[in-house]
Amino acid sequence: MNLVQKIERWGDAHHPRWLDILRIILGIILFAKGVSFIADRDTVADLVRQTNFQLSIWSAVHYVVFAHLVGGVFILLGFQTRLAVLFQLPILIGAVFFVNITQGFSFLNSELWLSILVLLLLLIFLVVGSGKYSLDNMMDKPGYKRQI
Repeated sequence: MNLVQKIERWGDAHHPRWLDILRIILGIILFAKGVSFIADRDTVADLVRQTNFQLSIWSAVHYVVFAHLVGGVFILLGFQTRLAVLFQLPILIGAVFFVNITQGFSFLNSELWLSILVLLLLLIFLVVGSGKYSLDNMMDKPGYKRQI
């Protein structure tokens, strides 16, 4: 058994139900952030420019929007949660360390604190996984038939 399987097994065994509620809230926050990025693409492009991203700015903007929308829904439903979290991590690491931290640590910088909170929650769900109230758990039940 490799390390990833050990982490998955431990996370599945030690998953309190209140974490499912927190996972759902996190999914809603990420999806709402994706919708707000669609509404104001130029602001997102400015944020990506601040990170000195070397590839096309618009490809990075599309990645951020797509990852927040689809990843938020996946995390909300508990479907492939760990994979969705992996796609979110580079975005949030960039948001915390390259975008929001330039505005300084202050209680008035609410975007920084929200980014730190979301990053911490993503790291938690990377370890503990989806939980009992999720599509992943429902599909793992013996009565569920996967159609290929």
